[in-house]
Formats: sequence, C-alpha cells, structure tokens
Amino acid sequence: MLTGLDRLAAMPERLATLRRERVALLAHPASVTGGLVHAREVLGGAGIAPAIIFGPEHGYGGEAQDMIGVADARDLRGTKVRSLYGAEARDLSPRPEDLDGIDRLVIDLQDVGARYYTFVWTAVLALRAAVPRGIRVLVLDRPNPIGGDPQLIEGKNQEPEYRSFVGLEPIPIRHGLTLGEIVAWRGHVEEVPRPLLEVLAVKDLDPSAHAHAWDRPFVMPSPNMPSYDTALVYPGACLVEGTNLSEGRGTTRPFEIVGAPWLDGAALARDVNAAGLPGVRARPVTFVPTFHKHAKQACGGVQIHVIDARVFRPVRAYALLIALAHRQDSNRFKFRTERYEFVDDIPAFDLLTGSGRGREAILAGALPADVAAEIADVGTHEIQTVRDAAEAAGRFSV
Repeated sequence: MLTGLDRLAAMPERLATLRRERVALLAHPASVTGGLVHAREVLGGAGIAPAIIFGPEHGYGGEAQDMIGVADARDLRGTKVRSLYGAEARDLSPRPEDLDGIDRLVIDLQDVGARYYTFVWTAVLALRAAVPRGIRVLVLDRPNPIGGDPQLIEGKNQEPEYRSFVGLEPIPIRHGLTLGEIVAWRGHVEEVPRPLLEVLAVKDLDPSAHAHAWDRPFVMPSPNMPSYDTALVYPGACLVEGTNLSEGRGTTRPFEIVGAPWLDGAALARDVNAAGLPGVRARPVTFVPTFHKHAKQACGGVQIHVIDARVFRPVRAYALLIALAHRQDSNRFKFRTERYEFVDDIPAFDLLTGSGRGREAILAGALPADVAAEIADVGTHEIQTVRDAAEAAGRFSV
C-alpha cells in the first residue's frame, strides 16, 4: 500500500515543482510514510521548507486533549505553526494573513472513518480558505482504518440545523470514505476549479481492508485514538461524549470502556449481550479514570470487545448501550448540556447523532432496540450521499 505521502516521496518531478512554490503544510503526528518518516521531513529532505505549518484539533504535535484550545507555536526548525483549533469557531480556518504569498497548501491528515472526527472538516475549511485566493491544494490521502465496505454504513445524515464542527456537511456517521474522498466531494459540490484541488489517492489497497491489514503500524492521530481497536468502536463510542457516562478517557482503553459510578456493569453487560448484536460482546468492568469524567472515582461499566469486525455495527451497539444505561438509572443518567465543539444551544448528543430524535426517544423510554435503529439505520439518502462522494473523488484524484 502507498499513501499519498508515500507516493509523493517517490515523485521527483512533483517534489521539484513544490520546491519552486511557497508551500504551507497541514499535518499532525500520523502524517508519516510507511517507514514512519513525517511529512515535514519528507518535504525537508527534498529541499522544501514550508513557509507555515497548520495544526488541527489536538495540535500539530498531537498533545492536546479533546476540546482543549491549542496555542500557536514554532517547530524545531523555527517554522511558524498556526493552530486551527483555538478558543473560538473563527480559529478553525486559516487566517487570511497566514495564506499571504502561499502558492500551495499540502494537507496530510489521518482520518478514522467517523463523521465527528474533526480532521476532515479542518481540511474542508482549509480548502475553502485557500481556493478564493487561487492557492492550489494538494491532499495526500490515507486509507480509512475501519474500511470502506458500503454495507457497514451507519447513522443518518445530519438535519441542516444540526451541522457543526463534528459534522460540517451531511454525511453518515460511519461513512466508509477517506478524508481525500470527502474533500473531493466538497470540491465537486462547491465547484472548485480542477486546477485548484488535487488528491493524491492511496494506491494498491483493497478499499474494504482495515488497518490490521496495512503493511505498517497504526500511528495514533490523537491522544485518545491509540489503536485500530479504538478506531473500530469510535463511530459508536463517541456518542457517549454526549452523556454523563465516562467514555473511558483517563484509562488505557478509551472508547472501548464505558461506565459511571452509579452503573451496574454486570447488569449492563448482560443486557447488551442479550440483544444479540453481531460481532460484539460486552464484559463487565470496574475502572477509575485518571482524568476527565468521574476522575478518581470507581466506575462500574463494560468493555466492548469486537469479535468480528466484518459484521460489527458500532453505532447500533453504542446507541443500544446508552439507552440501556439510561433505563438502568434514569435519574442519574444525564445528557450533556454544556458547550460542545463551539455550540452552546444544542445538546452534544444531538450534534453527534444529527437530530434530536435519538435523545428524545431515550428520554421517552423507548425500547433500546428502537433507539438503536433510530440512530443507526440508514436509507437511500445516506447511501446516495456516500456514492456521490466516492464518484466525485474521481474528478480530483490522481
């Protein structure tokens, strides 16, 4: 398999073109070749010194926790690093002065296949900032670590009023696409001129293959995305962020572990397993988060074990789990109401699911299986969105 960065590193003519341009780089720790050489070093080795570097959520160095604003800095070579995740929503896009004199923006970010993983929307916003200034954008694409099987698409497209930085444009929760394909889709929809956008596509990879089939290590793209196992559950597990349940931050298995001080883990595991969901088993656990929700408190809960990734449906599994946790203790279970990803007036759970229907069904005491179906099921509209995105990628991909 060759990622876009791998391919660029082996293209002397393209590197020579970049040497003649003033280049900006948008990257993070997972922006590496198969030999684990970072994009910054690939460019530097070819005599290309970025005029400015942009870092997404968690920072260019990947050190910041979720929803923590990152300050501007300089890298070890003294290059300015502009944060695209600050204190305000306006900080999510490059500033006009950051792009002065730039000829080309190179984007290399590892996505994990879930709508709410924000790197893809940082890339889209960067594209929107660059194109009106005539800046050419080169996306170095990377594979989706949880595969592109269209049979595994889950989660309805967001309703218009529920779009946010955890879902800037309408697309299923588990979409099966790559970051480059989504950027190309937006380029097509927004009529970006072909010369201004190019996606260097992944080569020699089965689109349905998962990260464990790659010929390289999985490099963590953010602090709580340490492994392929985490990425596999994340499209469902991130929904827990919209509740007062711990999503396992502050443990060694974030997103696989879910719980709270008041939960009966054995009962929850029993109820989850009784639903007979394919490819997954829940196991009762007790854990003490070192930070984040319920820090330093003993929590009861479950660990989600994926037995067969080929049939596992993470959105359905975690929507069911959340509904069962509410049913176990509806008085102590709460939905998050504080500010979430720069939005103050819409509950986080609604932003994540794309509407208020799932939350309302849980609060109304709907059957957990019905809640899971409401949140996870897709229809022809979602399937068509993914098809349109995949087809649009062909216009800009090489």
